Amino acid sequence: QVQLVESGGGLVQAGGSLRLSCAASGRTFSNYAVGWFRQAPGKEREFVAAINWSGGSTYYADSVKGRFTISRDNAKNTVYLQMSSLKPVDTAVYYCAADRAGWTLRSNPRVYDYWGQGTQVTVSS
Repeated sequence: QVQLVESGGGLVQAGGSLRLSCAASGRTFSNYAVGWFRQAPGKEREFVAAINWSGGSTYYADSVKGRFTISRDNAKNTVYLQMSSLKPVDTAVYYCAADRAGWTLRSNPRVYDYWGQGTQVTVSS
């Protein structure tokens, strides 16, 4: 069992930065791949970024490539999403999720096993 708690969301102006954290409980967290997803009102949940169990491989949606960076610190059971050059279209609830297939990087939210409750990110123009 893995429990995930996101934090770090808030209100920021366009062009600004935020760092989201995903803190996990469970001693096997380091075996999981982790993905970040987001969902805007009236839209489907969309993939943002993923990182494998070791942190050695990452994968980004085209919409955030070059602006967002995913990383992890397994000693702290935490995964981060550094977001820069934020745009109003980035406004959404951001979720982290854990995938027991830790060696993979997957964008389909249906394959993820555990989810956090989400944190709101609002980017003003």
